[in-house]
Amino acid sequence: MKLRIESVALDSLMLRLFDAIDEANMPWLMAAAERLHGRFGAQLIDLVPSYTTLLLHYDCRQLSEAQACAWVREALADLQPQPMAAQGQRHELPVWYHPSVGPDLSRLAQRAGCSTEQVITRHCSRDYPVFTLGFAPGFGYMGLVDLSIAAPRLATPRQRVPQGSVGIAERQTAVYPLPSPGGWNLLGRCPLALFDREREGYSLLKPGDRVRFVAIDRAEFVRLGGDPSPMEADT
Repeated sequence: MKLRIESVALDSLMLRLFDAIDEANMPWLMAAAERLHGRFGAQLIDLVPSYTTLLLHYDCRQLSEAQACAWVREALADLQPQPMAAQGQRHELPVWYHPSVGPDLSRLAQRAGCSTEQVITRHCSRDYPVFTLGFAPGFGYMGLVDLSIAAPRLATPRQRVPQGSVGIAERQTAVYPLPSPGGWNLLGRCPLALFDREREGYSLLKPGDRVRFVAIDRAEFVRLGGDPSPMEADT
């Protein structure tokens, strides 16, 4: 880890801790976030973790930029990665993997030179850390998927991707929490609500959480409240 501090607004600093996306970054980023919360206290307005950075929004009525930078360096001195037990929650997300709701499943199998069952097995074979939230409320960017099933985004995004759709883009994976346009390669559909206005914090997933996908059949998907409607041909 090599800390670099950049001024990005009158009341915000970008803290760059790493240069490349790596799952090993997450324990460091979570440890840094905890330290910063403790040091800034009420002067911290928001702290947004991402793959390699933390965006720190502070109260500029109480702190100068120089003071904020000094507090950052003080808080992150001698930083150690957060142990696994102290990190976020582990979630198991059920997914119905099927071409009717995952129209890119067969193409990804062909690209990987394997069967669709092997694509599913590889996608379900490990825990994925949630790097950050973005794009849409509750949309968690996770990774890294097995290199054999990684695939670039679609050249032309779909106009409408149904809620719960599970996709891959490069080596990242995610679940669409709401219907929206999107260009990720779709494998299946998750019946759980990832974004809920009645839930504390709204989003099921948070940066630092871990996710394991679990394959289920259509009957279980419907029992859990999933919508089995096939993808429309023009989306």
